[in-house]
Amino acid sequence: MVEISVIIPALNEQKYIRHSLDGLAAQTFKDFETIVVDGDSADKTREIARKYAKVIVQKKRGMALARNTGAKIAKGKILLFLDADTRPSNNLLQVYHDTFKDHRVVAATTPIYPLEKTRKRIAWGYSFVSILFVRLSLLLNRPRITGLNFAVRRTAFDKVGGFNGRLITYEDWDLSRRIKKTGRIAYASKAYVDTSARRVAAWGVFGYFKYYVEDTIQYYLFKSAKEDYEQIR
Repeated sequence: MVEISVIIPALNEQKYIRHSLDGLAAQTFKDFETIVVDGDSADKTREIARKYAKVIVQKKRGMALARNTGAKIAKGKILLFLDADTRPSNNLLQVYHDTFKDHRVVAATTPIYPLEKTRKRIAWGYSFVSILFVRLSLLLNRPRITGLNFAVRRTAFDKVGGFNGRLITYEDWDLSRRIKKTGRIAYASKAYVDTSARRVAAWGVFGYFKYYVEDTIQYYLFKSAKEDYEQIR
């Protein structure tokens, strides 16, 4: 058994996936495996990923389904879910490993910053969401951990049944809500990830926040989530 399994869902990510995989190759912590769950990409995603990772092709698409598929074959005590357009800092796995030495911790996340150079407003938005908002959610015991950088103890993940495969969106915040019942969720500030801001750039800051506010309202009122999640490549 390895210490950490890194699970990366991917769909037509040939432009970005090297950021994730090169970042993992440069990690100071070495006891990990990488699993890429590919949603039957039409580009060179699988070809690139096979040079670095074990690749599973899953034609039925969805982030929750892909993450659960990766978790089923993972050997790690800690499951780290990263998105294919997300580059980890070189110490990310070491920091997560150290964080989970506290046996009360069942999940963790770190700061998230834009991968590309962006307008100050977008950069500020990332800092607000991944630092201030997430920390406040943990303080209030209403955790909101983003799936693009979500580490979880394997035993806790299995106990709550993993991600809800029926949800197209909101699957990460749904898991945050359920897994908090099994232990403590930590914020590990000594590492970080950079993720593509392409969706914010395409939707605009207002459009981006509007989408997720509406998604949150739908989840809590109707126990469902939005299904119209546009692919932006």
